[in-house]
Amino acid sequence: MSQTTFLFPGQGAQHVGMGKTIAERFPAARELYSRASEILGYDLAQLCFEGPAERLDTTVISQPALFVTSMAALEMLKAEKPEVAADCKFAAGLSLGEYTALVFAGAMSFDDGVRVVKVRGEAMQAAADATPSGMVSALLLERPKVDVVCLDAASAGRIWIANYLCPGNTVLSGEKAACSRAAELIEQAGGKPIPLAVAGAFHTPLMESACEKLAAVLESVTLTTPKIPVISNVDAGVHTDPDDIRRVLVRQVTQPVLWEDSIRSLLAQGAGPFYEVGPGKVLKGLMKRIDRKVDCQSINDSP
Repeated sequence: MSQTTFLFPGQGAQHVGMGKTIAERFPAARELYSRASEILGYDLAQLCFEGPAERLDTTVISQPALFVTSMAALEMLKAEKPEVAADCKFAAGLSLGEYTALVFAGAMSFDDGVRVVKVRGEAMQAAADATPSGMVSALLLERPKVDVVCLDAASAGRIWIANYLCPGNTVLSGEKAACSRAAELIEQAGGKPIPLAVAGAFHTPLMESACEKLAAVLESVTLTTPKIPVISNVDAGVHTDPDDIRRVLVRQVTQPVLWEDSIRSLLAQGAGPFYEVGPGKVLKGLMKRIDRKVDCQSINDSP
């Protein structure tokens, strides 16, 4: 029996031009950009469609931009394959994408989703500005070796494992000096270090100052029980109580993203086929590393 599952991308999947052809073809998608722009106070569509990339890539802009563009991709899917959208049984999103999953699942309204991710992006940017920090991917190393790298790199500063993405792809996050040391150690261990173009050490305790602002805006919006299970980044589990959802969303800012665990949990429940709904094909690539037999299609306006 089909257990159709939607996956929503997170920060880093953005690119200039995203959503443009979807908005041109589907009035419902175009309307989402208009509504979001009114809430945000700037022309989100123009930034998504025309850039400049330097501004679109900032944490403050990219978070609402990805959220809205993924919701626009959903409108395209609903119009072109309504039976797929109606059949969805599970949802999950990578970091920011968890908000898209919750809105799709009916736990939060679209307008409130925009308000929350706006504050989330601003709060995370402010936390990043407070401490020079960053993130570095450890490619081609399995978890035990990455654990050793993280422990050894801590001699240069505070650093943590922030994302467990898939076998051979783990992300470290921390102070700049510690990230630089981690990159050296990754190479020495036979891996490939990839510094990430992000504002700061996301999904670590260095983001603690963002939690209070995020908690406050989450308290100000209405949350309801999701209509389908949404897998949480924090524990790869399902939360149905609105207060629990608020708590795990706040924890998500300072806790590692358990993406591989989330996908394995879905597979154990018979999930599939999978659809990556939104910009890029990052999640499709991660899926191939977790289980290459699993079907995962991309729903976006990229060729």
